[in-house]
Amino acid sequence: MSKALLYDATMCIGCKQCEAACAGQNKLPYDDKVAAEPVQSEHKYTVVLTKEDKFMRRLCMHCEHPACASVCPVGAFHKAAEGPVVYDVWKCIGCRYCMVACAFAQPKYEWQSLNPRVRKCIMCPERVQAGQQTACAEACPTGATKFGERDDLIKEAQDRIRHNPSNYVPHIYGLTEVGGTSVLLLSSVAFEQFGYPKSERVGDTPMPEYTGRVMSKIPDFIPLWSLVLGGVYWITHRREDVAAEEKKNGGAQ
Repeated sequence: MSKALLYDATMCIGCKQCEAACAGQNKLPYDDKVAAEPVQSEHKYTVVLTKEDKFMRRLCMHCEHPACASVCPVGAFHKAAEGPVVYDVWKCIGCRYCMVACAFAQPKYEWQSLNPRVRKCIMCPERVQAGQQTACAEACPTGATKFGERDDLIKEAQDRIRHNPSNYVPHIYGLTEVGGTSVLLLSSVAFEQFGYPKSERVGDTPMPEYTGRVMSKIPDFIPLWSLVLGGVYWITHRREDVAAEEKKNGGAQ
């Protein structure tokens, strides 16, 4: 069965321990300056947003049918059976189609790096495959972020809404959006107040059904562009390999 995350904003206290745990898991910098940043970036995969006394997390939604994977011409993204949408940096050619295709604006690019990568939450795939919780869920002190089987979390979310209807918007965000996601959200206020696109806007049709139509219109362009970018990528890394080898040989003399 597919795993998922359930985030209940009504249980969140804004402690940002999920942010710190994510940074630690992914070997990203995290200090007071990063904690204060109110947006996701190439070095901040998840962010806890605050509006008055309300909180909301932003992170990759890990779509059941990910658009990022459907538009990637080299298969750098794929949906794992356990739920995470993971990224293979060694396949990536830097075309950034994933950034354009994502309905939730999740992939970020290391614009300032000489060896840039696409960066986003990958839902701790090693931990998930080992039967562990994601780092953010494990660190959450209130249970606002919970990890488990997607079907079980959907049932739990439905029960919370049914038992306390005055506490929630009567909708589980991610249940049907873009064909369903592996991150499910509950909130007492409209999700779009925190930057999520309206459900009507993204619809419940899997995004690859749309992106596939677009990609099919440019079959000759993609291989050529992939070849060009792949060549640039190879040359860049070849230079690094040569420099490293020269340094090694020079140090051995």
